[in-house]
Amino acid sequence: MGSGKNSSTAARKARIDEMRRAERARERRNRILVIAASVVVVAGLVVGGVVLVNSQSDGKDSTASGDAKGSGDSGHFTTGKDGVRTWSGKLSRTHVTTKVSYPMHPPVGGNHNPIWLNCNGDVYTAPVPEENAVHSLEHGAVWVTYTAKAPKADVDALAAKVKSTPYSLISPYENQDAPLLLSAWGHQVAVKSAKDPEVDKFFETYVQGAQTPEPGASCTGGVTK
Repeated sequence: MGSGKNSSTAARKARIDEMRRAERARERRNRILVIAASVVVVAGLVVGGVVLVNSQSDGKDSTASGDAKGSGDSGHFTTGKDGVRTWSGKLSRTHVTTKVSYPMHPPVGGNHNPIWLNCNGDVYTAPVPEENAVHSLEHGAVWVTYTAKAPKADVDALAAKVKSTPYSLISPYENQDAPLLLSAWGHQVAVKSAKDPEVDKFFETYVQGAQTPEPGASCTGGVTK
């Protein structure tokens, strides 16, 4: 049994190392793209200004469709035998630039901000914008949230786990029905403590898991608060 556990640990470490290498390569590509984009930014601003004027005169919004304040979601949670709640229904993916009213807390999907929240093992000590965090879930991140009732030792232990795991983030979130929650796109689970076996299981299953709408999309280069 020991060798099996060691093999699983080694496989997970290799997976995390590979994600980190991919993220570093993606950052290098992004820097190159930024340099190239600066050459044409003036022309782009001119063209964009013309398009914006035309769009405003037509009374259209190219980012959001319908009611931008709504999440666009429909459905409800169903709870599995392992305690993981899965959203049964539609999770919209429209980019909006306004606040969104989500039917679940924290949200596990729905309309969201065009810019994601950095989720490369990021630890936030203040509440973060839900609309940006949902975009991170779309990229395959696991979002750990906690209330003031969560023991500091558990918060610290979960923060340490997040720091060592690409495609994850942690932040305080008071409007939730349990002290400690883990969320991914379309999935959520309450855990009793940082030592709860469901913590490792949830991370293993949902960090860049099969539920990810945009696997491999960046978790850096977004907003940080």
